[in-house]
Amino acid sequence: MAFTIKSNLIDIVSKETYPAEITIKDNKINSIQRISETLETYILPGFIDAHVHIESSMLVPTEFARIAVKHGTVGTISDPHEIANVLGISGVEYMIDNAKQVPFHFYFGAPSCVPATHFETSGAVIDAENIDQLLNKEEIVYLAEMMNFPGVIYKDEEVLKKLESAKKHKKPIDGHAPGLMGEEMKTYFNAGISTDHESFGYQEALEKLQHGVKIMIREGSAAKNFDTLIPLLEDFPDQIMFCCDDKHPDNLIESHIDDHVKRALKLGHDLYDVLRASSYNVIKHYNLPIGLLQVGDKADFIEIDNLQEFNILKTYIDGNLVAENGKSFLPSIETPIVNNFHCNLKESSDFKIESKGEKIRVIETLDGQLITKEIHAESLTVDGFAESNPDEDILKIAVVNRYYDAPVATAFIKNIGLKTGAIASCVAHDCHNIVVVGTNDEDMCKAVNAIIKAKGGISLATETEEMVLELPIAGIMTNLPAEEVAESYIKLDQRAKELGSKLRAPYMSLSFMALLVIPELKLSDKGLFNGKSFEFTDVFIE
Repeated sequence: MAFTIKSNLIDIVSKETYPAEITIKDNKINSIQRISETLETYILPGFIDAHVHIESSMLVPTEFARIAVKHGTVGTISDPHEIANVLGISGVEYMIDNAKQVPFHFYFGAPSCVPATHFETSGAVIDAENIDQLLNKEEIVYLAEMMNFPGVIYKDEEVLKKLESAKKHKKPIDGHAPGLMGEEMKTYFNAGISTDHESFGYQEALEKLQHGVKIMIREGSAAKNFDTLIPLLEDFPDQIMFCCDDKHPDNLIESHIDDHVKRALKLGHDLYDVLRASSYNVIKHYNLPIGLLQVGDKADFIEIDNLQEFNILKTYIDGNLVAENGKSFLPSIETPIVNNFHCNLKESSDFKIESKGEKIRVIETLDGQLITKEIHAESLTVDGFAESNPDEDILKIAVVNRYYDAPVATAFIKNIGLKTGAIASCVAHDCHNIVVVGTNDEDMCKAVNAIIKAKGGISLATETEEMVLELPIAGIMTNLPAEEVAESYIKLDQRAKELGSKLRAPYMSLSFMALLVIPELKLSDKGLFNGKSFEFTDVFIE
C-alpha cells in the first residue's frame, strides 16, 4: 500500500523545515519531494521516551501504547525491572511477549539490579549469567540502569560481570547516580556507563555532562526535574534526552513526551535541539531502527497543527495510522494473569512500635523528588508505644513482605499529610512489597489487608471506608482499559488529598519510600535504611 502526504517537513537530521510531498510505500519513506506550496500542518519524527518503567502506569505494554500514541509517542526505552523483581526473567519475557501484540516500538533493557540491594526482599534474583542470557535477545537493546553505584565504585565482582556482559554484546549501559559528583562520579561512569536520569540538581547534571555523560531530563508523576535541568539543553544539545521514568495512568492520559517538547519550545529553546532530544538522540544512542523521516526509513512520524500549540493530529508507526485527533486505533488486548504473592492477612498489632526513646529518625518526603531527607523529631508515646502524630504531620510508615510472612518493618515519615486514615500500595519500587502510611494501626492494617486480598493494588482505608484498585498482574499491573484504571486511580488520589495529603501525587510519592538506592532515608521490609552510608539504621536515636 502506498500513499502521499503534503505537509511542512521538519527534518531534524539536516535541521531544516520546508514544504514537501512525502510518499510512503511498504511501510517506509519511499520519496521526499520539495514543493512550492503554502501548507498549514507539519510532520516530524515521532517521540521516544528515553527511560520509562511501563509497569508504573499500572498498565500492560499494549495498553500503555494505546494511550501513548495519542501523544505522538512511537517508541520507548523500557526497563522492566519492576516485574523482574516480582517474577524474574519470566516477567521480562511477559513484557516482551505482550508488547509484540501491537504496532509500537518497545525496546527493553536487561534489568541490572534485581534486587536493587540485598537489604530488602524481592520475588526473584537476576544474576550475571541471567543478564548475559537476556542481552543475547534482540528485543533487549541495553543493560538497564545500574542502580548499585557503590558496587560499581568499589568493584563488586557480580556488578562488574554484568557490565562486561553488556560490553561483550556491544549494548549501551544505563546509569543511575543520584547526587553522585566528583571522583566517585567519574569512577562510576568510567566503568562504561553512559547515561543518567537521576540528576536532580543543575550543577550535578552539568558536571556529568562535562564528563561526557548523556543526561535524560525526567518529568514524571513523582520526580520532576525539567525546570531545573532544561537550561542545559542549549549548551549540550547532543547529550540531552527526554524521559518520564514513571508515569501514573491519569498523567499518561493527559500527556507524555509531548509535554517536554511543548514546555521546552515555550521557553524559547531551539526547535531542532528540542526535537532531537525527543527522538534523534535516543535513536542514535541506542542504535534503534526507528524512522527519522529520511528516504528508506520506517514511516514513523507525527503530524501537528502548528509550531505554537504543537497539537498532535496524527501518529504513524510503520506507515500505519495509529492515532488521530486524540483517538487511538490500537486495540485493548486481553492478557493472562501472572503473579507472585504469598503473605497472609495482618493484625493491627503487627504495626505497633515499642518506644525505645524520646527522639526518632523521620523520613522527610520532598514533593516532586524521589530523594528524601533524614530529620529528627520528638516521639509521641502512648502506653509504651510510639504512635503517629497527625498534628505534627509525623505518621507511621510500614513495609509488609508480600512474598512470605515476616515481621512488619515500621518507621516514621513526614509530609504525607494525612489527618485520618491510611493509604497503601503494592506498587513500591523496586521489590514491590506493600508500603503503607497512616494515622493509626487499625486503618493501616485495613489498607494493607485490602491489597493482600486482591494480591496486589493500591488502597485507602478509614474507620468507615475501604477503597482498592486491584492490580492482579504481578501485583502491580492490570489488563483493564487505561481509562478505567485512571478513573479508579483519580478517585483514590482525590480521596487521599481529602484526608489531608498536600502532595501532588501521594501514591506515586509513597511508591518510592522503599527504594533504598535513592537517598537519604528509606524503609525496606527489613528495616530503616540510610541510603548515604548504605546500611540499616535505628528508628530511635540514642
